Amino acid sequence: MACNYGRCYVAPVFGIGGLSIFLMLLFSHCQSFVFCVGCQRRQDGLSTQAKRVERGNQSSSGSHSKPNHAFSIKEATVHDLQLAFERCQLTSRQLVEFYLGEIHRLNPLLRGVIEVNPDALYQADNADRERKAKAPGSLGGLHGIPVLLKDNIATKDKMSTTAGSLALLGSVVPRDAGVVTKLRKAGAIILGKASLSEWAHFRDNRAPSGWCARSGQGKNPYNLSADPCGSSSGSAISVAANMAAVSLGTETDGSILCPSSNNAIVGIKPTVGLTSRAGVIPITPRQDTVGPMCRTVADAVHVLDAIAGLDYNDKATIEASKYIPGGGYKQFLKPYGLKGKRLGLLRNIFFHFDNGSIFAEAFERHFSTLRQGGAVLVENLDESKFLAAYSSNTDFESVAMNAEFKLALNSYLKELVVSPVRSLKDIIAFNKKFSDLENTKEYGQQLFLDAEATNGIGKKEKEALLHLAKMSRDGLEKLMSENKLDVLLSPFSSASSVLAKGGYPGIIVPAGHDTEGVPFGICFAGLKGSEPTLIEIAYAFEQATRIRRPPPFTP
Repeated sequence: MACNYGRCYVAPVFGIGGLSIFLMLLFSHCQSFVFCVGCQRRQDGLSTQAKRVERGNQSSSGSHSKPNHAFSIKEATVHDLQLAFERCQLTSRQLVEFYLGEIHRLNPLLRGVIEVNPDALYQADNADRERKAKAPGSLGGLHGIPVLLKDNIATKDKMSTTAGSLALLGSVVPRDAGVVTKLRKAGAIILGKASLSEWAHFRDNRAPSGWCARSGQGKNPYNLSADPCGSSSGSAISVAANMAAVSLGTETDGSILCPSSNNAIVGIKPTVGLTSRAGVIPITPRQDTVGPMCRTVADAVHVLDAIAGLDYNDKATIEASKYIPGGGYKQFLKPYGLKGKRLGLLRNIFFHFDNGSIFAEAFERHFSTLRQGGAVLVENLDESKFLAAYSSNTDFESVAMNAEFKLALNSYLKELVVSPVRSLKDIIAFNKKFSDLENTKEYGQQLFLDAEATNGIGKKEKEALLHLAKMSRDGLEKLMSENKLDVLLSPFSSASSVLAKGGYPGIIVPAGHDTEGVPFGICFAGLKGSEPTLIEIAYAFEQATRIRRPPPFTP
């Protein structure tokens, strides 16, 4: 095993038995559980360079432009960064150096990043050369912007793709994930892999959000003892703490919306199929979606424009591509986007707070802001009818998901070029064999066991799928159509299960902080393909409130 800058690079190891030697070497040689810091002096140098860039002084890389004005990278938007590139205040190399320095400084405690890309600086230099030459596509968008990817999104490079599990260390993917291909085409820099709740929080319900064997427990930067929420916890932590410009997460049920809410960032859960899931370690193709997790609505829209679209390796994108508007999504960043919009407000279901509580007061202020912006809040809704549509003695989502997970995961594992495990059964055996490293005794793997016990899509699963489709038709779809609603409002990620069942989109925006300093958000949810309307509303609300603030965390 050779320890390269920013990661542990390990020769592929075949078979579960062979991993025992590999794992002993891994933990005896790597000083950091998050990523191997084998070149400490180089890391320290990067940290020093990052401070220089932040002050607007000359980078230690003499071959790049000298910043001639002070430019603060922290909280900078994609637009800010592109403007700084244009004005020669910043280079992509300096930007990457800054984020690498912040990762080195903050990540040992926050654990939002699993590993950094050893080729990130090379990609940055290439972006700078293209910008200097005014190459096509090099002046704007995500060109030269560092992006952090959740560790279930495949990259065909020197990094691993493991869903946070030690079982997939040493595996080799056949190709970049579909969204990564689009990011590279847009000129984005792949900064590294974000931590997550292991296996996208589908191993056992006892495991805490933000924990995975590869990096340990992720921490909420606003309150280190608070729940970062999962499973895209590391993507949220890292962007919130300014360890990355923008990030990607994935959601099956709440995994973008919840961590975005808890970490004061903007998360977009797109319509299922709007973004490709090809090359993403799956839970269920029926609900899985990939979306942006960023500090502002505009940044999230820049990312969505880059990753949305057709990918023949994911058939769902063929149908969903009809929803993508000509000219992309940036055209819907309108400061007056609330005007005339009808927003459904189910007070007794989603906004039932104690009078005088910080949540009650915050959301009442937000309702007033929405009205002042020209929105109509529709409250005379039949809440009992909406609830009845989703009421059931059977958890149909779990019934369907267990079977779908086994089929989808086994298919993903079989396509890997190299892998120590080839099936869910292999992973269960791995977790038993390395229970001390995977915390199997403490956190269990009951969801894995339940899924392994399934045998494809049988009668029970087909009935569950029919019930789920009926719930969506009689629930959100009827509520929206009968009341001519543009969106449904919810606090936090309370509506995530409703959205998950139907493959519907949602955008969450910072809405406040509780008495412990933990952030919370407001979610705007809609029907399939309603992203343009959701963006208009979310952007207008964000511009009117501007609640986002960086965490007070210092190491």
